[in-house]
Amino acid sequence: MRAIFILGIESSCDETAAAVVRSGEHVESNVVSSQYATHAPYGGVVPELASREHLRAIVPVVRSALAEAGLRYRQIDALAVTQGPGLAGALLVGVTYAKALAFSLEKPLIAVNHLEGHIHAVLLEERQKSNREMRFPVLALVVSGGHTHLYLAEERDGGWTYRNIGQTRDDAAGEAFDKVAKLLGLGYPGGPVIDRLAPLGNPQAVAFGPVHIRTKPGRRDSESWDFSYSGIKTAVLRYVDTHGMRGSLEVQRRALAEISRPSLEDYQRVCSGETLDLGASFQRAMVDDLVSKTLAAARGCDAATLFVTGGVAANRELRAGFEQQASREGLPVYFPSRALSTDNAAMIAAAAFPKFLASEFADPQFSAEASLRLG
Repeated sequence: MRAIFILGIESSCDETAAAVVRSGEHVESNVVSSQYATHAPYGGVVPELASREHLRAIVPVVRSALAEAGLRYRQIDALAVTQGPGLAGALLVGVTYAKALAFSLEKPLIAVNHLEGHIHAVLLEERQKSNREMRFPVLALVVSGGHTHLYLAEERDGGWTYRNIGQTRDDAAGEAFDKVAKLLGLGYPGGPVIDRLAPLGNPQAVAFGPVHIRTKPGRRDSESWDFSYSGIKTAVLRYVDTHGMRGSLEVQRRALAEISRPSLEDYQRVCSGETLDLGASFQRAMVDDLVSKTLAAARGCDAATLFVTGGVAANRELRAGFEQQASREGLPVYFPSRALSTDNAAMIAAAAFPKFLASEFADPQFSAEASLRLG
């Protein structure tokens, strides 16, 4: 088969991204424009600002992706774009641009689910390593700022099927990390900061109880593989209030806000031992819950392979926890590289390749879907 070049476009949240992937497994380019500086002063993503920044960045980002791949517009075989889930306005920027470009080039357009993209980020890199002996079924934990889902995935006749067997009932894991970091005055994005600081604190200093979730009607207790993280977020807030930390955390927040890109040394200098212990204990509780629930689901579904993907999959303690626990159970576990853990367009182009081969092209009337489901 001749080489197939797919231009992927991703704009679901606060990263404007474009990439060219050859034949579903060779990354020719992968360009990401971050909106960190825009959203950092607000401690989180502001949807209206995200849409505006996507409008500014999408044309130069796509041009850069093609230039890095050494291709002209006419040389691509198809375009792929994230249809959802995500922020409605942000998604619309990518979808509208992709539809216009596909129409002008007379190229097919493929709509991709963002969550499927995260799963294919793992497959993309494993194929680059010549690992084609994946055992099925695959259990994929997609864990990020907006999502915490478990999918049972199978490859059939060159295509992929997904069954959602667990998800968060409230806050996503990454959202909980960001909100706790904001409460502790650590800045945005909070997950990577807590991960960096966790080795400096005592993860046993604060005991957070296990999460108990009522099972859905018709399901046994052993079959409940859902997650819930609003409770632990509230527990951190209660700890801060009962230990009189509000004042010191505000001083800490102001001190860090005056530093454009705080270093680890800056955090060590500004943060109290109590803050570091609380952050480390919070992360330990989150990791324990994610690992234990996911492995319980893997046992219950007789999964042969485990994927852990999404932005939170870059967390060092989470990776170590899965590697240790999964190896004890003889379950192979795969992660994307840190570069492909966060939102990117290479994963969108890779996920589009099987659809291209099956001629699963988007209807010209399709639009962005903020709450798009997978499976």
